[in-house]
Amino acid sequence: MKRKVVNKSKSKELLRLETFSDGVFAIAITLLILELIQVLHYSKEVPLQQLLIDNWKSLIAFLFGFLTILICWINHHLVLSYTERTDIRLFWINGFVLLVVTFTPFPTAILAEYLEKESNHAMAFFGFNYVMMSIAAYAISAYVLNRLVRKEDSSLLYYHTLLYKYSIFYTLAAFFICFVSVPVAVLLYVILFFIFAFPKEFSMMLLRRGLHK
Repeated sequence: MKRKVVNKSKSKELLRLETFSDGVFAIAITLLILELIQVLHYSKEVPLQQLLIDNWKSLIAFLFGFLTILICWINHHLVLSYTERTDIRLFWINGFVLLVVTFTPFPTAILAEYLEKESNHAMAFFGFNYVMMSIAAYAISAYVLNRLVRKEDSSLLYYHTLLYKYSIFYTLAAFFICFVSVPVAVLLYVILFFIFAFPKEFSMMLLRRGLHK
């Protein structure tokens, strides 16, 4: 009976962590739309079509920022689905993930403001945030894999972790490409979006190809 109470307590801790994290993700997305409203300098003298055309870069940046946070949330949920318990280190690592997520509206605003003026530097600053996200995703996935995962689920989680590890090198390469060609960097980030929008499917591809520990 005592053992069941402990498991229930651990389940509540995980629920609190997930609920708090979901709230932070929601706030980060809200900050994105507030930033978009600020840059859309509304004027009654400007037709709606012209207003949207003049602020196209802000709309594109908002789309990038929204997809970034959404995909982070998908992967965050995926990793936490493999554990039924928590510890203090997981809270700290999860805090690092949320730190990077809440920082995202800032490089998004920089990208919107300087996409035309200093496109290479603006995209690089935005891309550096992806490097940090990759590190954060790998950190929380690796910790859950090594300390908190259910044994029956460790095999597939290993490939999720491997995918996040690869993404660190990928985002580093894309970051440096930003200084050379913005269109190529954008293409690389679009590919990144697609892969991590479906992390379980791509992890299964690694599993089928026989990559082992």
